[in-house]
Amino acid sequence: MAVYRPTPEELREAALEIGLHFSEADAQSFHGLIQSQLDAYDLVDSMVEPLPEVAYPRTPGIRPEPEDNPYNAWAVKTTIAGARTGRLSGKRVAIKDNVCVAGVPMMNGATILEGYVPEIDATIVTRMLDEGAVILGKAVCEYYCASGGSHTSANGAVENPVVPGYNAGGSSSGSTALVVSGAVDMATGGDQGGSIRIPASYCGAVGLKPTHGLVPYTGVFAVELTVDHAGPITRTVADNALMLEVIAGPDGLDPRQTGAPAQPYTRALAKGVHGLKIGIVPEGFGMAGAEAEVDARVLEAADRLAGAGAQITETSVALHKAGAAIWTPVFLEGATELMMRHNAYGTNMKGVFLESLLDAQYRWRDRADEWSETMKLGILTGHYMSSRHRGRYYGKAQNLNRLLTADYDKALEKADVLLMPTTPMAATPLPPSNAPREEVIARAFEMVGNTAPTCLTGHPAISVPVGSASDGRPIGAMLIARHYDEMTLYQVAAVLEALYEPKA
Repeated sequence: MAVYRPTPEELREAALEIGLHFSEADAQSFHGLIQSQLDAYDLVDSMVEPLPEVAYPRTPGIRPEPEDNPYNAWAVKTTIAGARTGRLSGKRVAIKDNVCVAGVPMMNGATILEGYVPEIDATIVTRMLDEGAVILGKAVCEYYCASGGSHTSANGAVENPVVPGYNAGGSSSGSTALVVSGAVDMATGGDQGGSIRIPASYCGAVGLKPTHGLVPYTGVFAVELTVDHAGPITRTVADNALMLEVIAGPDGLDPRQTGAPAQPYTRALAKGVHGLKIGIVPEGFGMAGAEAEVDARVLEAADRLAGAGAQITETSVALHKAGAAIWTPVFLEGATELMMRHNAYGTNMKGVFLESLLDAQYRWRDRADEWSETMKLGILTGHYMSSRHRGRYYGKAQNLNRLLTADYDKALEKADVLLMPTTPMAATPLPPSNAPREEVIARAFEMVGNTAPTCLTGHPAISVPVGSASDGRPIGAMLIARHYDEMTLYQVAAVLEALYEPKA
């Protein structure tokens, strides 16, 4: 099929859009010259591109009725049975709704994508099915994943299964609620500013943001290439380590990856912490909006680790408190450019491009008024700053990120892992449906101070439950390790988990 050939006048209009001022004669000349280049486009359009093959039968599934969806955590319910045997045999899995599952609708929490059905499985989906997992459906996520709260999805708010009526955290809200409620054993999450670890902290789950690029992002809706992470959300550290063993490692398709292989993470679970150095990061405590009870519980967790044989030291990361500010231009301007202007794919990268998703995402241009309040604020800020300042703040923030990364690396020369609260506060009440915009925004971003920096630096970080506030709201402690040292994270996380298990 031939691509559309513009008229000379249409070329003249297009030229004006890029600052070229053509006379009628210029337009006629370029009209003739462009034809041979468009012939190349004709050939490309006629060819069939290679896409990952899809195995394992499935149905499109259904959106469950409210009585079958108590926390509003399911976006779609279906059943996809993987291989008969494997490391995940018998494990029930939910897939965050920003991840492609062939033949199953994917909304990414947004009305813009409603009705879109991808034709491939993401690499992490294929890997889990190949290892015997059973996928039970897609989990609700926040509108384009742009919220640390669980109240912005077009599917409606997700409730915290531990404290109903409270925030489940975002943007992997449904994934975490389904895991904690026992509907599934494990779920995929995505993390660009804390979206795995925030809901894990709020709901009392184990959530890992791996080293940047360790887990392939192929088939996952992109936000910003330099901060995109996918990882596991589970009830136990053992299941988390097992899931990472399955989904980590290069797939040969994701340009974010550097070739680092998966490791036998489950072997770290029984090593103990005797002699390990745990660095308490003072800058991670007393953050804006911090609850004293949260800080106290995390310091108490450090004391328990000391009792188990770890060496506890105070280890400063001087730029940590500025980390979320440095992250902001990268996240907002990067998302505006890649996710919106370039329909979640862009250029200057190799990888799997889904034409169908490019076309579906393009719809936002006529429907931006449908965005959540968090999206409106974020993309407005990103567009204004990048268009008025030529991208200088994005660039400066990426330059400053090298200092931030070096600061963490220096701290991790003195300690094996770093420790701080995952979120400064425990779960907050869900905003009512008629809440003012200011309240909606506050509940979406107030908790990212400790999680956002490591999305920039790429260091692996895990949230582990360390008890609850006096009113029953879960509290999470965050452990951070050197790049690609998830083994040590799991080593410490397993001990921390055991220290909080009920005594027989």
